[in-house]
Amino acid sequence: MRFNRMLLSTTLVVVALVVQVTVLARLQLPGAVPDLLLLTVLGLAMVYGHVAGAFIGFGAGLLADLAPPADHAAGRYALVLCVIGYLAGLVRPENGQPLRSAVGPMLVVVAAAVGSTLLYAGVGALVGDTAARHVGLGGLLFTAAVYDLLLAPFTVPLIMWLARRSDNDPLAEGQGSTGSDVASGWLSSGTGLRIGAQRSGLRIKAARTRASRAGRIKGVKRL
Repeated sequence: MRFNRMLLSTTLVVVALVVQVTVLARLQLPGAVPDLLLLTVLGLAMVYGHVAGAFIGFGAGLLADLAPPADHAAGRYALVLCVIGYLAGLVRPENGQPLRSAVGPMLVVVAAAVGSTLLYAGVGALVGDTAARHVGLGGLLFTAAVYDLLLAPFTVPLIMWLARRSDNDPLAEGQGSTGSDVASGWLSSGTGLRIGAQRSGLRIKAARTRASRAGRIKGVKRL
């Protein structure tokens, strides 16, 4: 289990960082940049819990600090994602049940986007980096929340599904057999778990119906 978590977390963080640097950072969008690395940490933390979320966030942030073209002090984003990962992990229900509503995950994404921007700017102010003031902190907060919220339905549910799958969590079976089912479920009900469970239930009912009909037919033939 631990090895699966480490392998999956490392793979997802590296992929997210590569996409972040090579694609998202070059879109030239106004304001902030969509933070795929932050969404990856959120998805993993909401499955693995606050302790793992803090470690994953620290590791992901440290990689972002060291990866070019980083122009800030090493450890700055690591601190931000460590705090965000810890707090996001607290959202994970103690009984292991999945989140059923879209409101909770959406609020987590918005709070993480705003909180990470504020914390990053605050740490920057302590070390003498005032770039956020020149760009406009208000615009950064708004665009960060909007971009991450738009990107979240296509990333966070899939990451959560993969995390559960790597742990052989039976809850992952209720989310459908593919990541597309999870993403479509997020868009309509929050996390995809409800729709996935309904589809699984419908399949079971259909199988039972066919078995019942086959039993009745066999009984008629014997008579």
